[in-house]
Amino acid sequence: MGRVEGVAVLVMEMQRGVVGDLTKFPDLRAACERHDVVPNTARLLTAARAAAIPVVHCTAAFRADRAGSHTANCPFIVSLLKDPAHMLEGTPAVEVLPELRDPGDLESRRHHGFSPFTGTSLDMTLRSLGVSTVVATGVSLNLGIPGLALEAVNLGYRVTVVTDAVAGIPEDYARAVLWNTISLLATRATAADLAGTWK
Repeated sequence: MGRVEGVAVLVMEMQRGVVGDLTKFPDLRAACERHDVVPNTARLLTAARAAAIPVVHCTAAFRADRAGSHTANCPFIVSLLKDPAHMLEGTPAVEVLPELRDPGDLESRRHHGFSPFTGTSLDMTLRSLGVSTVVATGVSLNLGIPGLALEAVNLGYRVTVVTDAVAGIPEDYARAVLWNTISLLATRATAADLAGTWK
C-alpha cells in the first residue's frame, strides 16, 4: 500500500476511563457499543497505519494536585473533579483502549479544557509531519469532536469526521450535532469509505 501524504488521524479520548472498562460514563460507552465505534475506529487505524498515515491519540488526564488544570471555570469539570481519583495521570484510566494502541502511534495529552489543540503541542506536531488534513474519531459529539473540528478549521486544517467512529449522548442530540454543526465545519465519511481511499 502506498503512502498517503498530508493526512493524520486524531483519536479523541478513546481511553479506558472514558469509554472503556474503567468508564465513569456508562451511557457514552453504551452508545459506542451500539454503533460499533471501537471496532470501526480499529479498522480505520489499521488502514491508516498501512498507508503510513500518522495516528495521534488525543488524551486527557489530571494531576493529583490539579496543577496545570483549570478546575473551577466550567460546571462539567467541577462535577468531574468531585471524584479526587478521576482520570489521574499515571493510572490505568488514562490509557488508550488496548485495541486501538500501536507502538508507532503518537499521543497528545492535555490537562485542561475539552479540545485537543489549545495549550498542547498538537498543532506543532502535525505541522512537523506535513499534515494539512485531520481525520477525527472518538468522543464525544457533545464537546470534544466539535471543539476539535472548530479549532482545526481555525488553524487552517481541512477536517473529516468519521461518522461511524464518533459518539455522544443523548444519541438524538449527537446525530443533530453531526448534521447541523459538524456538516458546517468538516466533511463526513465512514470508516470504510476512508479505508478504501487509502488503499
